[in-house]
Amino acid sequence: MNMNWTPQTVTALAKAIGETENGISGSEISRYLRSLGMNDNSGESTKWKRLDFAFHHSLVEFNGPKRIITLISKMMEPVNYTTNSGLFETRQRMINAVLVHEGLRVTNSGQIAHTQKAETLTEAARLTNTVREELIRRGTHPRVLKHCAEEIFRYGYLHAILEAAKSVFETLRQKTGVDGDGTGLADAALSLNSGKLQINSLETVTERSEQNGFNSLVKAVAGMYRNPTAHDPRLKRSISEDELYEALMLFSMIHRRLDEAKLR
Repeated sequence: MNMNWTPQTVTALAKAIGETENGISGSEISRYLRSLGMNDNSGESTKWKRLDFAFHHSLVEFNGPKRIITLISKMMEPVNYTTNSGLFETRQRMINAVLVHEGLRVTNSGQIAHTQKAETLTEAARLTNTVREELIRRGTHPRVLKHCAEEIFRYGYLHAILEAAKSVFETLRQKTGVDGDGTGLADAALSLNSGKLQINSLETVTERSEQNGFNSLVKAVAGMYRNPTAHDPRLKRSISEDELYEALMLFSMIHRRLDEAKLR
């Protein structure tokens, strides 16, 4: 483990851990610093500045970052987040964005482990992107991931959904040979009476109803995700991580049905 952290690393960690919205509280800072015997006599009231003073002092007093690492491990113990797993993930991402420059990371168990060291900001973003890992864990369809890989990599959730939605209509074009986009393409490919694709045998009332419903679902993707995100200015829309997961799971389900669809 690297014992020669740069001052920039220490300050960046202090800012991540003491971040106003998602960082630990002032009372938590007091408790952690006291329990580890770290100097809390900076006289600062700003959280990250208190931590910055304590961390730099600790590097000298304890000959390296071991106590800083212990503090991170204590604050990231999963039991602290039993009612707010999202906060754990947010803090994990913020801290890892710094630690990766020292070849370290916070694991899902809250421990510090070795990882590939990032030399650039691009490498750091790639190595700490947990969103893609979660999408893979959830079984996101490969075509969905392929279409929005760059946007996920950059945490551009709005554009990730847009590109992923495009993948549905690109697949329809490839499977049918029909040009077009959106609801017109969906009808040409999937309408019950004249669509080129069928997702089942269409022999029963239930199967024909399913075909109609699937066509409506694909058209809803155009109305809810493809068109609004294509036309709205990015700054007018805020896409949460949960919304990203929900949308991409929907698109993945559509792709899996299209994988089984046959030309009429």
